[in-house]
Order: sequence, then structure tokens, then C-alpha cells
Amino acid sequence: MLTTLRLAAFGVVDDATLELGPGLTALTGETGAGKTMIVSGLGHLLGARGDTGIVRHGADKAVVEGRWEVPEELAERVRSLGGDVDDGELVTLRHVSAAGRSRAVVGGAGVPVSTLAEVIGEIATIHGQSEQVRLSSPERQREILDAHARPAELDRYRRHYVERRAAAAELAALEDESMARAREADMLRFGLGEIDAVGPQPGEDDALAAEQRKLMDLDELRGLALLSQGRISGSEDDFDAPSAVALLGEARKSLAQLADRDDVAAPLAARAAEVSMLVNDLAAELASYLADLVADPLRLEAVGERRAQLANLTRKYGATIDEVLTWAADSAQRLGTLEGSDERIVELRTRITELDAALADDAQAISAARAAAAEKLARGVKEELSALAMSHAQLRFDVSPGPLGPHGADKIELLFSANPGSAPGPLGKVASGGELSRVRLALEVVLADDAHGHTFVFDEVDAGVGGAVGLEIGRRLQRLAERSQVIVVTHLAQVAAYADAHFVVAKASDGQVTTSGVRQLAGDERTAELARMMGGESSSAKGVEHAAELLQKAQRAGQ
Repeated sequence: MLTTLRLAAFGVVDDATLELGPGLTALTGETGAGKTMIVSGLGHLLGARGDTGIVRHGADKAVVEGRWEVPEELAERVRSLGGDVDDGELVTLRHVSAAGRSRAVVGGAGVPVSTLAEVIGEIATIHGQSEQVRLSSPERQREILDAHARPAELDRYRRHYVERRAAAAELAALEDESMARAREADMLRFGLGEIDAVGPQPGEDDALAAEQRKLMDLDELRGLALLSQGRISGSEDDFDAPSAVALLGEARKSLAQLADRDDVAAPLAARAAEVSMLVNDLAAELASYLADLVADPLRLEAVGERRAQLANLTRKYGATIDEVLTWAADSAQRLGTLEGSDERIVELRTRITELDAALADDAQAISAARAAAAEKLARGVKEELSALAMSHAQLRFDVSPGPLGPHGADKIELLFSANPGSAPGPLGKVASGGELSRVRLALEVVLADDAHGHTFVFDEVDAGVGGAVGLEIGRRLQRLAERSQVIVVTHLAQVAAYADAHFVVAKASDGQVTTSGVRQLAGDERTAELARMMGGESSSAKGVEHAAELLQKAQRAGQ
């Protein structure tokens, strides 16, 4: 229930606050006073498109604030959005700046306008000209019928329908790409087979390149090694040639003798002994290196062949063997995914078959529930239309088989005829604006038990009707307000008289800027306003007497 509505710098409204309660609330006022601004403000709390034209001249922004009593399930939804609900009260805000920016707040948390619309749309509905147009659409007619039928299988059907649509889309994509996947899988298998046949090892290409260079340069390497050996160890062909080993040996002996005579030279002798040992080690390692420098034409040929095998791989799968091995690892994983796609196709086909059967069963049950509800709802609406001076009106929901869709397998159309002898036709084509208003009200009254605690806002519900019908509209709104909060913007005193609370939107002008304010009426002020609405002077004794009589009659009807 909406408990407080505040408008600030909103159109012709400078700053106005309505404290609202349960039951029926009437908003009245002279033409142009700004009654539509109240409805427009509520519309902005229900997600209406923000327009800079609603920002009052000279203001930075227009603000609409609503305070609501909400059920716990909606409070939980608000908390999931990051908002707060204090003792069951929810505060919602809508800001529209003069620059065109729009902001929505739910329970203190900033949210998209669409989210605000979803949250408040669960507890409030505005019925204006746009709703009349929407009432003509098959989608809205289905929503109305389902609100009454409440098919138990509908939620499950919708879940299955969404799952089936997603599964069908995935299956179609997999089947469309099956040839490309098969080609890719064959290519990957071939490449992995080539690599597996060669069996490359990490870094093997660099190691073989170094080994091949060594085998090819063997003679040059041996010559350099022999030359080095001669300088270090001496030459086998020239025993008199000086060598590092021999010269160091002589130097070590001389320094040892020097150290025996002079302690200061002892470190020099020790270092000479150390260098001599190092050179002897170098000579031994060099001899071992020379021993290994043996020509091996077979090994050279084998290395060349192996490098050719590796080169064949690096031409196709990577610049180095390490890159080839990385490609192989990635390709093996991709091949597993491709091969798993065929299994997924089988799974999807099986699941779609199961979902089709479940959807067909649920759709049949939903159709039966709708057909039963359609007859009951049509009877109830016909009774209400009779009371609204449309005794000959016929209204029925035509439920016919159709293809499976998001909401079942039914084609639903609301057919209407206002006059006897006329065949019912589509509501949106054969009903006038006034007839649509009364059909809409009749539907809401019949559906009132299904919308307990909801907030209904009616604008122009009495369009195109006279006094007698206005009384019946007032009675129906009063009846609807027994279970829901009802706010009606009306120009008929016959409607306003049935209200539990009566607000008037008054226009004032300082000669330059027109403003509108809202105040609640009671006692003589309310009687005077009803007299004005009935076409008389608010101060006319006869008009006031007539208004008082109307008010007493309406209030007695509500007791």
C-alpha cells in the first residue's frame, strides 16, 4: 500500500505531499489544475520514461518520493538489491534532472529505472489511457486470464520452455558446425600423429644443432686442441719444445728453494705450487677432450636425419620444438572438446525429447485451467457490466489451440459485443473508449480477490459516462477498495462521493508562475467540492444540499 506520495518541482506542482491510507481515495480538481501530475508522478515510480518537460521551470530536477507498506517477500527482494526496508516500510525515489538524466532509488540503493518498475509493479498498477490500449493486446488479455486461472503448471512450463529454447539453440549451433568440427578434428589428429611418431623432447633441436656443428668441425677442433696441448703439456714430436707444465715445474722448484731461505717468499712458492696443479689438471682434461674427438660419420648422419625430422615438425607446428610440444598439448585438449561435442549432441537431443513431452502435458493442463477460468471470469464480468449500464454486453475469452510458446499453447483473444444481435469481435476493434473503461473496471472488480493488498490507480475510468453510470462506477471502486488500495482521479461527483479520503488539486497563480497544491478535504469543504463537480456553484444552497445527500448515500453504501 502507498502511504505517502511527495512531488517536488514536478510540472506545475511546486511541492505537494499526499498522506494516503487504505480504501478508496479520490483526487479531484478543475480542468488544468494538475491532477494528471499526480498520476504522472506515480507513473514515474512505476518506471515511466523520464522527460525533462516535467521538471518545473527554474528547478534543477523533479523529485517523486513514495513510501510503501510492503510484504516480506518483496522486502527480501529489495534487500537482495542492496536496499533497506524499515519495519515493513519501503522508500522509493525517482529523480529527473533538467539535463535529462534520470535516477531511481529503492530502499536507499540506486537501481536502474527498469528495476524500480519491476519492484513497484508487483504491488501497484496504473490504469489510464495507455492501459486501455494495452487491454486490447492479446498479451495483456492472457495476463488477465492467467491472473484468474492461476494454472499450477505455468511456472514449471515456463522454466522448461526456457530450457528447451536454450538446448535447441545449442543443438542447432553444434549441428551447423559439425562438418567444420570434423575437419578440424582430422587435422588435429594428423598433426598429433606426426608429432607422436617423431617423439621430440624439450630442447632437443638446440642440442642436436650443437652436436652436429661439433661433428662437422671435428678436424679443426682437434687441431686447435693439439696445439693447445703442445703449449701446455709439450709436443710428442719435439721433446725439447718448452711447455707450460715443464716451465711451471721449474719455477715451483726455484720458489721452493727461495722459500727455504727467505720466509717472505713462502706465499709465492705456495701460489706457484697451486698454479702448477691447476695446469696439470687442465692438461689432463684437455687430453680427455682430445680422446673424445673421434670422427663418427654414422653419428653425424644420424644427427642430420633426426634434425630433418624435427625440422619437418617446426615448419608446421612451431618455430622451435618447445613450441611444437605446446601446440600438441593445446591441440590434444581441443580434440577432446571436439570429440565431446558429438556426445553433447546426443544428450541435447534426448533432453529436448523429454522437454517436449513435459511441455505438451503441461500445456494441456494449462489450457484446461484457462478454459474453465474463461467461462467463470466472463460470467462475473457480464454481471458487473450490467450494473454499469451495459446490460446487453457480451464478453468472453476465446481460448483456441496454438503453437507452443513462452506461456503455453493457447491463442487467447478477448471478444466483446455491446449490443444485442451483434457478433462479438476483438475488444480493441469494437469497443469505444468509454466501453473499454468500464470493461477494465469490471475486470478489476472481478479479479479483486486475486489482487489482495494491491494498489490500483485509475485515471479517466469515468470517461464518457454520465451520472447514473458514475454511481455504479463509484460503487465498484468502493467494492474493489475493500481488499485493495484504490486511488481514482475523477471528474464525477458520483464517483468521488464513495471515497474514504478526498483530495483536491488546486491551482494558484501569482501572475507569472502557476502552481498546483494538494490538500485533503473534509466536512463542508468536501461537500462544496462535490457541489462544484456536479455543475453548480459550491456556495449554492441547492447544490450543496444535493452534494450532501449524494455523500450521505454513498457513505451509507460503504458501511
